Amino acid sequence: MGVMANGWRAAALGLGWVLACTAMAGEERQLVDALNNYRGQPQRCGEQASLALPPLAPDTRLQLSVQGSGDLNAALASAGYPMVTARAISLSGPRDAPAALAAVTSAYCQVVLDPQFVDVGVRQEGRDWRIVLARPLLTARLGSAEAEGRKLLEQINQARAQARQCGAQPFAAAAPLSWDMALATAAEGHSRDMANNNYFDHADRTGALPGDRAELAGFTGGTVGENIAAGQDSAAKVVQGWLASPGHCANLMNPSLQTLGAAYATDPKSDAGIYWTALFGAP
Repeated sequence: MGVMANGWRAAALGLGWVLACTAMAGEERQLVDALNNYRGQPQRCGEQASLALPPLAPDTRLQLSVQGSGDLNAALASAGYPMVTARAISLSGPRDAPAALAAVTSAYCQVVLDPQFVDVGVRQEGRDWRIVLARPLLTARLGSAEAEGRKLLEQINQARAQARQCGAQPFAAAAPLSWDMALATAAEGHSRDMANNNYFDHADRTGALPGDRAELAGFTGGTVGENIAAGQDSAAKVVQGWLASPGHCANLMNPSLQTLGAAYATDPKSDAGIYWTALFGAP
């Protein structure tokens, strides 16, 4: 059984992304783009290997003054950001975005590559920088795992109906995917395992991969692809992130894939709070 897998997830970034970026100065916007390019590729950080991750969404509420050294939680509450967790990175010395990126990825790669963070704010004042990465409270009212999985199917099929560019690779419009209960069962099991055991990976704690889980759930096709996501509180946000990530976008647009099963799971004790799995299949 062939397997393709992508941890996540530019033409589909959406109006909110564009408006947020226009509020940033040129170097600040360049650093956000550079951080997302870095997260969008598999990376090594110390002894850990990171999956390709979705882009961080710019949020002006996270653009805190570089002079602020007080309580980060209080600063974000004052800015009206409903935070679950956040990290601030302060730099002094980089003259531009490339230099700031080099400093961040050298000293703070574990923070930048943490899949629980979904929003970012960057503020530059001279050669001083403050980068804030955060995860907001889950505010969406979600239905059952299957109901939200079917929403993912709907969103993905809307995306497949249009030709698009996934990184450097062009894709023509593709036929819609159909729902597969065996893949849905495997997807829900993996989402639940990630949430309850606080990890984010295609390989589960036993070493089983997407194709193994699909086969165990009764899927009889020959090819399985998997996209996973964490921290996003709606199917629309998940798919938007996947479309902005070349590898995940390519899975979504792959014309040879014909079926889909998807689900989410939550655990408030986990780092990301919510985890999503989409399993794609082909005969």
